Amino acid sequence: MPASQLIDSLEGKVIVSVQAYVGEPMRHPETMAQMARACELGGAAAIRCQGLSDISAIKGRVEVPVIGLWKEGHDGVYITPTLRHARACVAAGADIVAIDATDRPRPDGLTFEETVKGLADEGVAIMADCASMEDVRRGFAAGCAVCSTTLSHGTAAIDCTMGDGPDVDLLRAATEEFPGMPVICEGRVHTPDDVRAAFDAGAWSVVVGTAITHPTSITSWFVDAARA
Repeated sequence: MPASQLIDSLEGKVIVSVQAYVGEPMRHPETMAQMARACELGGAAAIRCQGLSDISAIKGRVEVPVIGLWKEGHDGVYITPTLRHARACVAAGADIVAIDATDRPRPDGLTFEETVKGLADEGVAIMADCASMEDVRRGFAAGCAVCSTTLSHGTAAIDCTMGDGPDVDLLRAATEEFPGMPVICEGRVHTPDDVRAAFDAGAWSVVVGTAITHPTSITSWFVDAARA
């Protein structure tokens, strides 16, 4: 599917992030693939997933687009930190590759723009994971297919707990500055009301992760409520 058609297919839709933390019982490619298929049956328009094994397993199980990334490390740029990581995600089956869109140094010495150009020259659709309005501008200027609010909470979306809901302020600022451009809301989307708020703020798509695919966190929310 051409990149433009792929992005158009996500407009007004929910994307589900299917990821598990290191050391958790659900962290297994087959388990993630089953979870992804269940989300697809529930209406997910795309699956966002992490790691080459998970990307490959999920790509073989679902028919919707797969947004792939590869996390390495915990500090600085660790979401698909190098051009090599991004190319590996493509080889594993990712239809879109998510990369950190900040201007922080990358392990291979390339700038964000150089990384995007290397992928764009190969026809790869890129999702820019942003922490600020400057990142959104950088992402679209470099030619990324979509920009997301993934890093606006100071942590990757998979690491978000209940928090204060999605970053609607950044989302609204981005959609107002780039009307009609695909800006995706990701991070701390935990309720249907959060999804509606994101779309009301102009989101192209909304990514839901923890609230759907992380039973440990979901269980803890109910347990905490019981204790309170």
